[in-house]
Formats: sequence, C-alpha cells, structure tokens
Amino acid sequence: MEYSFKQREHNGRTEVYDPVRKRWLLMTPEERVRQIFILYLLNVKQFPLSHLSVEKAITVNGLTKRYDIVVFGPDQKPYLVVECKAPEVEITQAVLEQAGRYNSTLHAPYLGVTNGHTQYFFSINFETGEITPVDLGSV
Repeated sequence: MEYSFKQREHNGRTEVYDPVRKRWLLMTPEERVRQIFILYLLNVKQFPLSHLSVEKAITVNGLTKRYDIVVFGPDQKPYLVVECKAPEVEITQAVLEQAGRYNSTLHAPYLGVTNGHTQYFFSINFETGEITPVDLGSV
C-alpha cells in the first residue's frame, strides 16, 4: 500500500509534516518509517488522531527514554506500543527487548517493532507473562 504525506524542502533539507505532533520534522530514514506507520494507523486501522502519541519521554528503570508511537484505547490506556527503526536497522533480539522495556512501563496489551520492511507484533498478557506473536491485522 502506498502512503503519501506532506513533505517540503526547507533550508536545503527534506521535511515531513507529522500530523500527531503538528510540526515539520527532518525526513530521516527512521522518521519516514514512523510517518508511514502513523498513516497506516490512521487510514487503515482507523485509530483517531487524538489516540496517537509520538516520541514522548517516559521513565524506564529510572532512566528517561523516548518511545516512538503509542496508541491509546478509548479508555485512554496504552493499547499498542510501536518501536520504529530505520530500514537499514535489522530487527534483532535487542530491538525487541528495547520495545519490551518501554512496554514494561506502559503496559499496552500489544507491542510491535518495524523497520518498514520487517515487522513483528505481539500480544502481551501481563497476568501470565505470556507473549504471543500476532498478525498486525488482528491488532
């Protein structure tokens, strides 16, 4: 599926408009992956814009970190946490663990990682500790 987003040339740099943060950002490879996934969440999954949060600081094990995307449910609790990487970054166990650490604070029932080419999504049962791979369509 092809996604189009607002972009412009500004001071010799390509920028993309982030509809969640409502500002222009440098179009890095990771930002491109993030923006494509945001458009997927809005246009395909039909999540309301007001339920998305992008690049916010959280405290994980006493350290300040920034998550990529969190989708909140109608109850305003985290529903899905997504860690985005640049296309050339391989999705490794370390990347999955990073996303898991963020979610240990957020407690979303779904967790995903993507580099635009490869993606993995999981359902998390915090009561049993069970982590089950899921298809993105079922999230």
